[in-house]
Amino acid sequence: MGGIGVIIAVLLIFVYLLYEVMPLFQSAEVVKRNEFSLQQDTGTEVLHLAVEEQSEIGMQLGNNGQVAFFSIADGSPMATLAITLPAGTTVTSFALNTEESGVFGLGLDSGQVVLARYEYETRFDADSVRSIVPAISYPYGETPLALFEGEPVTHLAVRLRGNTMVVAGSNESGTTKLVRIEEQRNLFSAFSAAGTAAAFDITEATVSLRVLDINKTFIDMDQRWLYFVTERGRLSLLDIRPAFNGEPSRIETEVIVVSGDARPTEIDFLLGGISLMVADDTGTVTQWFLVNEGGGVRLQPVRTFQSGFSPIVALTPEQRRKNFITVDREGYVGIYNSTAHREVFRERLVEGTPSAIAVAPRGDTLLTESGSGLVTVWDVHNEHPEVSWSALWGKVWYENYSEPDYIWQSSAATNDFEPKYSLTPLAFGTLKAAFYAMLLATPLAICGAIFTGYFMVPVMRRKVKPLVELMAALPTVVLGFLAGLWLAPFVEDNLLGVFSLLVILPACILVASFAWTQLPERIRYLVPEGWEAALLIPVIILFTWLAFALSTQIEALFFSGDLRSFITEELGITYDQRNALIVGLAMGFAVIPTIFSIAEDAIFTVPKHLTYGSLALGATPWQSLYRVVLPTASPGIFSAVMIGFGRAVGETMIVLMATGNTPIMDMNIFEGMRTLAANIAVEVPESEVDSTHYRILFLAALVLFMFTFMFNTVAEVVRQRLRKKYSTI
Repeated sequence: MGGIGVIIAVLLIFVYLLYEVMPLFQSAEVVKRNEFSLQQDTGTEVLHLAVEEQSEIGMQLGNNGQVAFFSIADGSPMATLAITLPAGTTVTSFALNTEESGVFGLGLDSGQVVLARYEYETRFDADSVRSIVPAISYPYGETPLALFEGEPVTHLAVRLRGNTMVVAGSNESGTTKLVRIEEQRNLFSAFSAAGTAAAFDITEATVSLRVLDINKTFIDMDQRWLYFVTERGRLSLLDIRPAFNGEPSRIETEVIVVSGDARPTEIDFLLGGISLMVADDTGTVTQWFLVNEGGGVRLQPVRTFQSGFSPIVALTPEQRRKNFITVDREGYVGIYNSTAHREVFRERLVEGTPSAIAVAPRGDTLLTESGSGLVTVWDVHNEHPEVSWSALWGKVWYENYSEPDYIWQSSAATNDFEPKYSLTPLAFGTLKAAFYAMLLATPLAICGAIFTGYFMVPVMRRKVKPLVELMAALPTVVLGFLAGLWLAPFVEDNLLGVFSLLVILPACILVASFAWTQLPERIRYLVPEGWEAALLIPVIILFTWLAFALSTQIEALFFSGDLRSFITEELGITYDQRNALIVGLAMGFAVIPTIFSIAEDAIFTVPKHLTYGSLALGATPWQSLYRVVLPTASPGIFSAVMIGFGRAVGETMIVLMATGNTPIMDMNIFEGMRTLAANIAVEVPESEVDSTHYRILFLAALVLFMFTFMFNTVAEVVRQRLRKKYSTI
């Protein structure tokens, strides 16, 4: 019953981990909530469609300068506000900074640009009833910016960063003008009840070259690069800094962003303003971003998403995740995650040809609008789009990286952050820590078990074995504490002494043992048989002290007194104070008792008649050990090694405290690592319950569980075969 109970408990752990992990791989669900028609003037084109964060109010901006706010519940109008436009002007272009900021620009046929912002104010009445009031504000004043004299602004781009707004406008002849608006804040205005009017520094510039056949214009999030995309898909990249400095402008790079005869239909920046998503008339969406190369930059196509074969008519990014949503001419809506390179949803939702789509800031509500003003509201359940097999285990080309890589970085200080959930460096760190720990522990533990179980006299064995097993009682948090605060600095200061000890000590033990055998018998017989090993204790102490004493002179003679600096500067090998060497020493110390105890029991319990029979047939003690004892005890020794390996793989506190917890993939013994167990211990307390980060940590636990289970299963199979093979000895 006890055994069955253990099996049931293990299965329940597995089922619970699987229960927490399964939602990661579920597809998105989109359910229709309601449908209604919006009243709009004949001939009015919808420039922008948006949803408020609480998914209660929608916003529609038309090219007539009217902003209509309506209820998501039934489509009833809530407010219609007019953008302040100069008399007699019409809107010729539109540009949005981001959905989150709500700042947008309208280019006019008079060559002017109006900057405005749509926003929502939450109010509570006397009965604490909440209401949301939409409004239009002018953060840079109601006076339009004058870019051209009497020429329409055909293409417009705006980008807000901090207190600085940059506006780029182009006319039909390909001339581009820039305006930079910097808000000047008064330190003392924060202490004024009335406040003070905002003051702005306005800088104007003109790009010295012309770009013809412009289809779209964009400014990146850093307000450095200006993107021109032509009707045929040629993207030209221009650095705007020379223009503001009065220097000639030049195209940094040009690339065709569509393949074959395709034409771009919709283009927009992904969250963060780094990745440019280009949709074309073949139903393909390609992700592009800048990569630094040889002191310059190049535009790199990173991923391609095939959403069908019909032209994509609308594309919108989510405001808080690296998701984007597309709708094609046939009404198929697709939801994608760029980092995971994953299509989480694709289905035909719209009858006819849609004209606009919008997604709520939380990504839980979707609006689609057809050309006739019919708006459909959809509830979206899309919890974990960031997860895919390639994102978890493959190399991923992340934004601002020069090449694909394995990266774990689960959080950052900005909402524009691209989560990096690669488990590969964590699995690598787990195996790396276990490898160096087993490299130290296995030979010491097995050799100690052989000597204790086969050669040592019973009286001495009864003292040595409990002493070694007592090492297992030391709390690993104490070992980790000592390794991080004492052992790591000690090894750093005495690095050559540590390496000298690993070479000198085994050699000196062999020399001392050989010298003992050469002594006269009358001297050797003074020590009872089987107690000779006790004489090695002073030898070990002496030569350990000697190794560290001589290492100082050797280090001064050959390595300028500092081996660590020599390794770092001359050999180019990075040295971290808390590294794999420290983990190997500390965790090896913790694993030795486990391997030693099981292996020693296996060797000691080999039937004595087998040994006596071997000796009686003329075999030496070493031959009897090699030919009889070790094969018979091999199942137990193998089990000891496997259990020790499982102990090393699952260790948490030592690797948590004795390494830098850096999730890197490097076999360098002087570099740190982060293991699956340590990562779970560090990040579970700070993760949001049921979030993607939270469930991926459970996935890491499941991977650790499955790895240990698989290894133990293989070990048991091998152990049974060894037992069957040598049971006839």
